[in-house]
Amino acid sequence: MTKTIGALLVFFFSLQLGSAQTYSISEDTKRIVFLGNSITYNGKFVSYFDAYLTLNYPEKNLEIINVGLPSETVSGLSEAGHANGEFPRPDLRERLDRVLTQLKPDLVIANYGMNDGIYLSFEEERFDAFKKGMLSMHQAVEGSGAPIIHVTPPVFDERKDPAYANVLDIYSDWLVSLRYTKNWQVIDLHWPMRRELEEKRSLNPDFAFAKDGIHPDESGHFLMAKIILLGLGEKVGQAKTIEELLEPFPNGIQVLSLIEKRQEILKLAWLSATKHQRPGIPLGLTLQEAQEKVAEINVEINKLINP
Repeated sequence: MTKTIGALLVFFFSLQLGSAQTYSISEDTKRIVFLGNSITYNGKFVSYFDAYLTLNYPEKNLEIINVGLPSETVSGLSEAGHANGEFPRPDLRERLDRVLTQLKPDLVIANYGMNDGIYLSFEEERFDAFKKGMLSMHQAVEGSGAPIIHVTPPVFDERKDPAYANVLDIYSDWLVSLRYTKNWQVIDLHWPMRRELEEKRSLNPDFAFAKDGIHPDESGHFLMAKIILLGLGEKVGQAKTIEELLEPFPNGIQVLSLIEKRQEILKLAWLSATKHQRPGIPLGLTLQEAQEKVAEINVEINKLINP
């Protein structure tokens, strides 16, 4: 009961103040790297984010690289029988130094938490592992010279398991609190996404962002991109779909299609180059081959932006 009341208090507090908490991308930023689990690896929200910034700020030539890895945690925890017992969940700490050394990001945007409670009821020991993992990631990124923006985990659908939904409420509340206790940059995705789920479900009881309770559909990925853009001070609050978001830009949807191709090429190339240890990920092109492909795509994008 106490945890539920606490979550509600943070929720209403975030409604009043959270939306006003925005950050900015510094003018000298060129490479933005996304870290995360399978939701980030899916990449839809990263492509939407990339498309908006590419169309809105073509002169900046931002390079946005997604190195999300399915199943990954920051806690280092893994449940018995994960992947039918074939391999444990990857731990970000195993690869993070290689990612930071090779990619040399100017900004890191990280989204973890969904897997870190291991889909069990709340337990302090698992929570401590999550907190230690987040602190380790934060210190490693800042130690590399890049700022980091944390994004709270997407909502877990309580219809699948109300106890685990509460776990992510608690993890998200803790992350948001670090804005004030440690001056971390934290964009709260979790509570706005939960609120949107409840509002849509009040109109359509069958509505869900994720059929499995975990992995958002395209509308969920759009909402994720929109909330992150809002957290960076972009004026995108009226858009309800990716089509509406890109409508002001000539050839916006065609540019998005090319950016999705660019994202997939870069993601697999960099995951391979940084030698992740998770089985089942397609082998990417060499970095040279990937850059050649990306250069060709960028020419097409520039023609659409500047016909």
